[in-house]
Amino acid sequence: MSGAAPTIRPSRDADVAAIAAIYAHHVRHGVASFEEAPPDVEEIARRRAAILEQGLPYLVAEREGRVIGYCYAGLFRPRSGYRFTLEDSIYIDAAEIGRGVGRALLEPVIARCSDLGYRQMVAVIGGSETIASIRLHAALGFAHAGLLPAVGFKFGRWIDVVLMQRALGLGAGNLPG
Repeated sequence: MSGAAPTIRPSRDADVAAIAAIYAHHVRHGVASFEEAPPDVEEIARRRAAILEQGLPYLVAEREGRVIGYCYAGLFRPRSGYRFTLEDSIYIDAAEIGRGVGRALLEPVIARCSDLGYRQMVAVIGGSETIASIRLHAALGFAHAGLLPAVGFKFGRWIDVVLMQRALGLGAGNLPG
């Protein structure tokens, strides 16, 4: 595997199968997602389109022509009172974890969301043991905001959710325009 830095770019329709494959691995083998059956390519395409229709970033990391990770921001909650708050999602090819791909993806997503005028970003991290994700978010300015013990059930066990949060742009320093 090359040590070359990945190229970060907006996702394309042609990336959906690779995105679905990366996500399927995490659904089957990890607790970052509480889905228990991987969605098909068509469902991943629908979800991606919904993010893009909102004008939000959906990026991929690519190395030597192969998608090795993806990251996007979506609305934290659908009610209007949450309209300035986003939630990030990030998934990395299992062979690429720990090689800086997550940071390379999440940094520009944070910057783009700040530029769009959003004020807060929340990370909803499945599993207290998901240390790599917790450390990545902490390194990019997210602070621990809470723990929801045993709210998920997967692989025959209860799973915690770690909540982390960071300000975007002006944060809560003033009212939105």
